[in-house]
Amino acid sequence: MAERPYLYVRGVSKHYETAPDPRLGSGGVRVLDNISFTARKGEFVTIVGPNGCGKSTFFRILAGLEEMDYGRILIGGKTPEEAKIGFVFQNYRESLYPWRTCLGNLMVPLELDGVPRKDRKRRVEEFLWMLDMSIREDAYPYELSGGQQQMLAILRALIYQPDILLLDEPFSSLDFQTTLWMHDKIMEVWEKTGVTILFISHNIHEAVYLADKVVVFSKRPARVVEVIETGLPRPRDYKVTETDQFFEVKNRVMELFREEVMDSFLFMELSGF
Repeated sequence: MAERPYLYVRGVSKHYETAPDPRLGSGGVRVLDNISFTARKGEFVTIVGPNGCGKSTFFRILAGLEEMDYGRILIGGKTPEEAKIGFVFQNYRESLYPWRTCLGNLMVPLELDGVPRKDRKRRVEEFLWMLDMSIREDAYPYELSGGQQQMLAILRALIYQPDILLLDEPFSSLDFQTTLWMHDKIMEVWEKTGVTILFISHNIHEAVYLADKVVVFSKRPARVVEVIETGLPRPRDYKVTETDQFFEVKNRVMELFREEVMDSFLFMELSGF
């Protein structure tokens, strides 16, 4: 008997009503078109696709922040509204509370989850010990580097043990050196927590390096062009990027991505944009 998928996404579609546009002949914009794929528990899934295709909209639906027009999503048998969702946005600086210390930021999800005040610090300390990580408890977010701020945001999303963690281009504003460090840290944290991760990336090299599975979205309205199992070994380091297997997967993703981008440019040209 086949294993039941932990994340089940079937037929998810979404459109927005807009003012009529004479160039398009319609008052609506279709963003997602029958998005369907599955993931196993504890899998690291990356999502790539052209800019503006609807990846972030899909994440907001997964998080229960927006409603889909139709379709079905189950996370461990629960709907997005029932599941515990960890969500780290692109702009991590704005998601951290500047008036709270690092420790205070980490305790926010525990407060919202009803953990008694006397137990919160202990829970944070146990969590960090499990990950073999430390923080500057009395420091404020503005005193940290960009990478440290982003890691703080990720730890805050993980501390209340979400059913799934959504990372929306979390490293896009970091420099190259810091991004490499963050790649290693996020995989280390993922391996120790066993959390199921969905990770939007605009960098195909990054998407393949991190993933067990790469989901390629088309141009808008987004559909799933292909789901690619990387098959790359775990634990993983950057030596894997020198292998034939890595280049084979990366080239396949690049080929699909390029076809979608070129189709988008052709549509814009024919539409007079």
